[in-house]
Amino acid sequence: MVTYAKEEIVGITELGKSLGSYLDKITSKIFPKIAIIRRNKPEAVIIPIEEYELLQNAYDRLEQQEIEEILSTMTKEESKVSHSKSICIEI
Repeated sequence: MVTYAKEEIVGITELGKSLGSYLDKITSKIFPKIAIIRRNKPEAVIIPIEEYELLQNAYDRLEQQEIEEILSTMTKEESKVSHSKSICIEI
């Protein structure tokens, strides 16, 4: 579970009033993240764009590895079906 320092937590109403200030704190690396709370529950996190891109790239690589692993365990018959370009459905 991720923990947040008190100053890294902001209510949605306060965020609406001071969004520019909070973005400045993120982009200047004063805070590594800011948790947005609504009804005393964390709902979202603001992180720098560079961090988001790193996370997205890592997710994409992991997804590609999972796809390659699935394909490597397929039988020849399953592989032929997965490479077909069209199917015919009779109604």
